Amino acid sequence: MHPGFVRIAIAAFLMISALTSALACTGISLKSVGGSIVVARTVEWALGDAHHDTLAVFPRGHNFVGQTPDGHNGLRWRGKHGFVSLSAYGQPYGPDGLNEAGLYVGMYYFPDFASFSAYDKAHAEKSLSVGDFMQWMLSSFSTVKELRNNLSNVLVVNVVDPRFGGAPLPFHWKVADPSGETIVIEITSSGQMQIYDAFMGVITNSPSYDWHLVNLRNYLGLSTEPRAPIEIDGRRFAPLGGGSGLRGLPGDFTPPSRFVRAVALTASARPLETPKDAIFEAFRILDSFNIPVGASAGAEKIAHDIESATQITTATDLANTRIYFHTMSDRNVRMLDLKKIDFTTVRHQLTSVGASRQQTITEVRLDAQ
Repeated sequence: MHPGFVRIAIAAFLMISALTSALACTGISLKSVGGSIVVARTVEWALGDAHHDTLAVFPRGHNFVGQTPDGHNGLRWRGKHGFVSLSAYGQPYGPDGLNEAGLYVGMYYFPDFASFSAYDKAHAEKSLSVGDFMQWMLSSFSTVKELRNNLSNVLVVNVVDPRFGGAPLPFHWKVADPSGETIVIEITSSGQMQIYDAFMGVITNSPSYDWHLVNLRNYLGLSTEPRAPIEIDGRRFAPLGGGSGLRGLPGDFTPPSRFVRAVALTASARPLETPKDAIFEAFRILDSFNIPVGASAGAEKIAHDIESATQITTATDLANTRIYFHTMSDRNVRMLDLKKIDFTTVRHQLTSVGASRQQTITEVRLDAQ
């Protein structure tokens, strides 16, 4: 093989690998003592600042038309519920959404394993794109059970969307409701829909969800309990510090490692008295998954953009229909209360929350002695 071809092939492989790893998101769920469910996640994007701090608002009764490769000739429906979604590139859908009934839908990157239905003009009336699918779920259903019973009524087809920087859009979805029922929806093998109960509410990216569950068997020895001292040949060996029970917990940013780490940290979460306690515990846990600028991008990129880094972290209180979030550039937590929105009169809109691109610093002043 020609050496030049080898170099080109390696460069192409590294570029694809960087894109795959950089479109990395981690999702968890926590429950407060009273049973309230909080779903939380990080959002990463490899193509620059996607302005995820812009919100898309949809009123109750909004009319939707699904997109297909032929245009806007897909499924038509009228929304039963109003909802709010994070946006991306100013588009009417993004990584996270919550409707007024407390149904949550999150999209997570699923490269090499997503395989949507082949588009057939004869079935255009029930076809929609990945973004439409998210909007259909949020606008149409109040519970996971209700959604399960209607998933066979639609076909998710691949639609190339240049608005997202030309990136492919292979996704899978986490869906949860205030009862705590949480599922992961994956579309594989040319349109076959797989539905999994989300283990502890955890989700990352590829491979398929059942693979991640099998992989957990490789970490059965993990425990928050410290390792007991042992004695060998008359010498006593004790752990050097706290955390010895979790020694071997994977710490890299690959989806399998993040899945294992998310399960371990979720399982070890302390009792949480209130939904607000769960919100801020979720933020603390997800700090362990933040990808710093430069950790997943080449040196030529990091000087110019936030490529590959964690851009926004969200935590959503399903029972109280509140979305909390902070961005990588502004760690001040913002909150949107859906109960304060009249979804019968609010207009369909994209609205910026005004998050700063530079962290606000509050100076501490001491009283004169």
